Amino acid sequence: MDRIPDRFIFSTDKSRINLEAVHHFLNKESYWARGIPLDTVAKSIAHSVCLGAYTPEGSQAGFGRMITDQATFAYLADVFVLKEYRECGIAKEMMRLFCLMADEFGLRRFLLTTQDAHELYRKFNFEPFPYPERLMSRKGVVYTIVD
Repeated sequence: MDRIPDRFIFSTDKSRINLEAVHHFLNKESYWARGIPLDTVAKSIAHSVCLGAYTPEGSQAGFGRMITDQATFAYLADVFVLKEYRECGIAKEMMRLFCLMADEFGLRRFLLTTQDAHELYRKFNFEPFPYPERLMSRKGVVYTIVD
C-alpha cells in the first residue's frame, strides 16, 4: 500500500523502514518503550503489519504497527510521528489507513492504549473499552535506560 497525500508517502513495505530511526524514537523519546533494545524492535516489526510515513526523499517521518491475526483481532502499537513532521496530517492519514486495513481484514475487535492521543483516536471511532472489568493484562519485560 503506497499513497502520497500532499508530500508524504505511506507504505506497508517493511524494507523501507529505517530501523535505527524507529528504534531511536521508541528507545529515547516515547513514554511507552524507553530502553527497548534494538533487536526487540526488529523482532516486533518482523511480526507485525507495519505502516511507515516517509518524505519523498525516503526519510522516516512516522511509524506504527498492527499486531493482528488478520481475521478477528488487532492491537495498534508504537504509533508516532517525528517532531519535525507533526501538524502535517500524518497521524490522521496513518489512522485512516490502519482503520482501512482493519476493515479489510474484517476484524471484530481493534484495540489500542494511549496516554495522550485520545482525541486523535476518537476521530476514528475508538472509544473507552465498554467492559473494563473484563480487560486484564500481565506485565512482561520492563525496559530500563542504560547510558
